[in-house]
Amino acid sequence: MKKFEYTITDPLGIHARPAGLLVKAVKALDSTVTIEKVGGKSAEAKKLMAVMGLGIKQGDTVAVTVEGGDEDASAAAVEKFFKENL
Repeated sequence: MKKFEYTITDPLGIHARPAGLLVKAVKALDSTVTIEKVGGKSAEAKKLMAVMGLGIKQGDTVAVTVEGGDEDASAAAVEKFFKENL
């Protein structure tokens, strides 16, 4: 299991467009990715409505957990996605 935290810098937080891109990117991986709003709810990153339902805004910190498959490569890919898009 790999885990990292990231503070959202996108002015709109995780809204429809980046959430859709995230779901698409995660579905291509061989691992299970879970996003947890620190101190709040969590959701599987493959489920668009669940990710959007977390209500993550700019400045919120999320904990991302990657399990199964090629965890190292998957965690690196997800972390890169977050830095480039969120």
